[in-house]
Amino acid sequence: MAGRGSAAPPLLSAAAAGSLAVCALQLGLAWALGRRLGGRCPPADRWVLGWLCYDVLVHCTLEGPFVYLSLIGTVAESDNIFASLWKEYGRADARWLYSDPTIVSLEILTVVLDGLLALILIYAIIKDKYYRHFIQITLCVCELYGGWMTFCPDWLIGSPNLNTSNWLYLWVYLVFFNGIWVVIPGLLLWQSWLGLKQMHREKSNTRKKIR
Repeated sequence: MAGRGSAAPPLLSAAAAGSLAVCALQLGLAWALGRRLGGRCPPADRWVLGWLCYDVLVHCTLEGPFVYLSLIGTVAESDNIFASLWKEYGRADARWLYSDPTIVSLEILTVVLDGLLALILIYAIIKDKYYRHFIQITLCVCELYGGWMTFCPDWLIGSPNLNTSNWLYLWVYLVFFNGIWVVIPGLLLWQSWLGLKQMHREKSNTRKKIR
C-alpha cells in the first residue's frame, strides 16, 4: 500500500505522451493534406489519400531516421529527438534499440520501396491513372509482408524481445500501431479487388454491345 505522501504513477510517462502526440500530429497533417489533394476525388479515395499521406510521413520522418541511426550505430546509443521516440517504442520491442538485422533490413525496404510506391499511388489516384490498382496491390502486399516478417521470427523463438506486461506497450504500441498496417492494407486490397472486378464487368459489357 502506498504511503500517504507518495504520488500515484502517471498513466502515461512524458516520453509516451510525447510520442503519441507526434503520431497524432502526423495523422492530423496527413488527413488535411489528403483532403486537399483529393478535392476532386470520390469520398472513398479521399480517405485513401489521407492514409497514404500518413503512410509517407511515417516512412520518411520516423522510419527513415530509424534506418539512419541503425546504420551508423544503434538507437540505444543515440541521443536526439528521433532516438527518443524509438527508445520509447523499444520498451515494447527491444529489437528496435539494438539494430536487429531483420528489422533494419525490413525498414530499409519499407522506407525506400513502400515510401516510393505510396507517392506513386497518391499521384495515380489524383490523376486517375490506369496503373492505380497495380500499384495499390503491390504496396499492400509489401506492407503485409513487412508486418509478418517483423513479428513472425520473434514469435517462432518465444517472443523474447516483446514486452507485453504493460497495457500501453501491448495494446497501443504493438497491437494498434502495427495492426493498422494490416487492417488498412487489407481493406485497400479489397477495394482494388472490387475496382478490378468492376472494370472487367464494364469491359465485358462493352464487348457484348459491339457484337
